[in-house]
Formats: sequence, structure tokens, C-alpha cells
Amino acid sequence: MFYPLMFEPRLKERVWGGRRLEELYGKPLPPHRPIGESWELTDRPGDVSVIVNGPWAGRDLRWLWQSHRQGVWGGAVAWERFPWLIKILDARQLLSVQVHPPAAVAARLGGEPKTELWYITEAAPEAEIYAGLRRGVTREDFERRLREGTVAECIHRFRVRAGDAVFLPSGRIHALGAGLVLFEIQQNSDTTYRLYDWGRVGLDGRPRTLHWEEALASVDFGDIEPGPVPVAWVESKTGRWRLLVEHELFRVEVWQWQRSTEVCWSGGVCRVLGCVNGVLEVQAGEGSVELRAGRFCLLPAALQSVTLRVSEAAELLAVGPVGR
Repeated sequence: MFYPLMFEPRLKERVWGGRRLEELYGKPLPPHRPIGESWELTDRPGDVSVIVNGPWAGRDLRWLWQSHRQGVWGGAVAWERFPWLIKILDARQLLSVQVHPPAAVAARLGGEPKTELWYITEAAPEAEIYAGLRRGVTREDFERRLREGTVAECIHRFRVRAGDAVFLPSGRIHALGAGLVLFEIQQNSDTTYRLYDWGRVGLDGRPRTLHWEEALASVDFGDIEPGPVPVAWVESKTGRWRLLVEHELFRVEVWQWQRSTEVCWSGGVCRVLGCVNGVLEVQAGEGSVELRAGRFCLLPAALQSVTLRVSEAAELLAVGPVGR
């Protein structure tokens, strides 16, 4: 019954977006519109991924989770919706300075907590990320700078390049810099509190809404000068891999293989695979799919084993539950 599942991307117009998702990954972007996000796997109200392959083509992730939750996840789970939201982002301009609320704050404010990981797949030569606070910045400094319109000077920033990963727990103030394309693995949430938007207007020509009160309640003022996830590769018989994050919400690894490689993984674990570059076939259960750069598939836990056949040197992001 179960097999590797692929989904139709849901494209999102953003004032800071561009056309790189079409140029890099062949996404069918609507003409003359800045597309900033491709939601590759989503079970959000009003934004649910539709299956495009196999016997369940035309069904969606909401149906799959409601009808086959145990087969997808591999055991009892209390989450009402699929727990991860997977995106590709194309930032041609700076994103707003923003923060996502921790669970306790989200409950009080009527929002949802949100923790995420960014994996950079393309970076302009001097591309930067803003994350956390600069050393020595106090809450009083921060609020004063916010009123003055210079709050960006309080935020730590650092350069990134392709292959860097940045972890953003809820409460970490951040802004994605211009000239970056990345895969985003996040908690199933869409709550963002915007602090500063660089003086620009939105797609409607008006300034976008700021959420100072909610954001100030959410910022972790003890989060000082974080950086990218440390690089620590582990060599295997067939390639190499590194752990990007192991959090209660998800475990994310990146794998690299040379061409003409076959890899066998045991099943029993829900996984989402995203191809960063290269070409590989994913075979499991009653079906197989081909992954190329910018394509994702969901492997339900009911699959007993998974075989990856790498035809061109490939890099793959693998998302799974922690401790499994």
C-alpha cells in the first residue's frame, strides 16, 4: 500500500522573492511575479500538499494523515496535523527582522510556536544572515533602537555560503539576507512576529504590519551571537554524512554520494528526503521516484526498507523524528 510519495509544490509570492526557484530547480513560476517560497510539504489550513504520483495521486497530505497516520509516522502520535513544514526560499532582498514565539508565549498570544533550520544551497559572495543579539545589547538598548528605526544594529550577523546550516529555535530574532536560496525545515506553524522591515512596502504598495508587542514578548534576550551549525562530516562505506540538528521536533542530516552508488536504509521511520543536487532513484515498497535538485519525497514509516540508487553525484537532506 505505501510507497515513496511526491507532492505538488505550492508557490508563494513574496515582496523579497525572485526567479531563482525556476532557474535552479525548474519550478513552474507564474510570469513576472516575485516568488519567494515553494512549500514542498505542507499540512496547513488552506495550504495542503497534493500527492502527484502512484495510486494516491490527487489525494492530499491532510487525507493521508487522517487516514493512515500510524503507517506514515510509525506509531501513536498526538499531533493533529503532519508535524513538519518543508520549504525552499529564494531571497533576492532582505527579509524582515522577525521572531517566532516559544510555546508558552505562543499559547498566551494565540499563535503557534515555530522552530526551524535553514540549509543554504546558494549564496551570493557576501550574503549574510542576521541571528541573535550582538554581545552587550540589553533589552533597553533594543527597545530604544526599535523606536529609532535602527534595531538592525543590535542584531548579530555573519556571512554564509552554500552548505552552511543555521538553526533557529523559537525566540531567536533573525532576518534572512539577500542573495540566498535555502531549504527550510520547520515546525508546522506559520506564526511570525515582524519587528522591522527596512522601510519598504509590501506587494500592495503599503507598509507591512509590525508586531512589536508580540515580538518583544517572544525574543530571547539571552541569545547572544549564534553562528552556523558546526561542520563535522562522518565517512561511511558509500559516502559521507553530517548531522545538522537533533531537536525534539526533528533530526536533520545531509548526505553526499558519488555517482553509481547504491545505498540501503532500513525502514520503520518516517522520513522526508530533499535533493540538493544530483540525481537519484528512491525505491521502497511498491514504488520508486526520481529525485533531482529541488525535489522532495515522503517515505512513510510503514516501508520496511529503502534503496537509493545514485546515478549522478548527489547531495541529499534527510529529515526524520529524533531518537528513531
